[in-house]
Amino acid sequence: MKQWTECRRAIARAGSSAADALASRRETRTRMELSYSQNLEDYHLSLAFAGQTTGTYIDVGAGHPIADNVSFWFYERGWRGIVVEPQPELAALYQRLRPRDFAVRGLIGRHCGEIDFHLVDRLHGLSTTVKDLAQNAKAFGVDYQTVRVPVTTLAQLCERHDLGPIDFLKIDVEGAEGDVLFGGDWKRFRPKVIVVEAMAPMGVVPAWQDWEPFLIAQGYRFVLFDTLNRFYVAQEHREIMARLPSERAPWHAVRHMYEIGRAPENKQHPDHALAQDLARGFWASLPYLDASLITSLLGRARRIAKPDEFAALASSVDTEQFRAALGRVACGYDGGQVVDE
Repeated sequence: MKQWTECRRAIARAGSSAADALASRRETRTRMELSYSQNLEDYHLSLAFAGQTTGTYIDVGAGHPIADNVSFWFYERGWRGIVVEPQPELAALYQRLRPRDFAVRGLIGRHCGEIDFHLVDRLHGLSTTVKDLAQNAKAFGVDYQTVRVPVTTLAQLCERHDLGPIDFLKIDVEGAEGDVLFGGDWKRFRPKVIVVEAMAPMGVVPAWQDWEPFLIAQGYRFVLFDTLNRFYVAQEHREIMARLPSERAPWHAVRHMYEIGRAPENKQHPDHALAQDLARGFWASLPYLDASLITSLLGRARRIAKPDEFAALASSVDTEQFRAALGRVACGYDGGQVVDE
């Protein structure tokens, strides 16, 4: 998993240089923003929609609601839209963290129906409809399972939800971007900006030649390639075309969420203090937690998936020795043991 993560980060940073870093240092800290996306996508979009206080998006292949997410920066600022994500745990997480959005659990393709979707273990960003790509994920030490998932078209999605004007459409579907685009009705539903992942998954091979001519024929103009995605603007929105940069911004023009790390461990994290308070409250509450909840928490932390291993864990939780361990952990936080902060 670490190998895959480092690979993705390296691709995202491709195109950065010492000159980029020098230019970014000239920016004052107050002008910098926190980017949630993988490769400055939200930053570039924020320039395109500068000064716009509300808006609407469609995020196809939305992934995690916050981590590496292109639309969350806009959600924080009052925007809302449709997020499409076929992976059940991620789709359910949107309802918890982004209730203003309408989360669709499914896929967008050329035709309506059902299709095989390959869920890659742990590395959710590699899950795909393309079996060969799922097979390639085994190089990172993970396996996959195949499930049937409902498919609708982009045109039907837009018609069903009656969004009105669509400010931007983002597509990241691990090799099936063309299927999403070919299923749109580009006369009726015209996002002002379209962001499409344009490189083959797990590589640096261009993949846009199969669908870009079609998109250009629908009245969209290519504006920016950020080393991973290609940005297009509807030809009738010249004011946005003028604001969207034609060259990628310096890597350090913004702070990147994933570089900050975990909230309890890094004082630079925006929620560091909250995370520490929650952690202290959690440790103090350990002896009062239900055994099934503790088993679930440990299973998640240890990434236990096999039923027999989970059953063994549940048995170990229901012992005197384990309860004593909970007490030893909790006593440093529940007032039993006075510890200097």
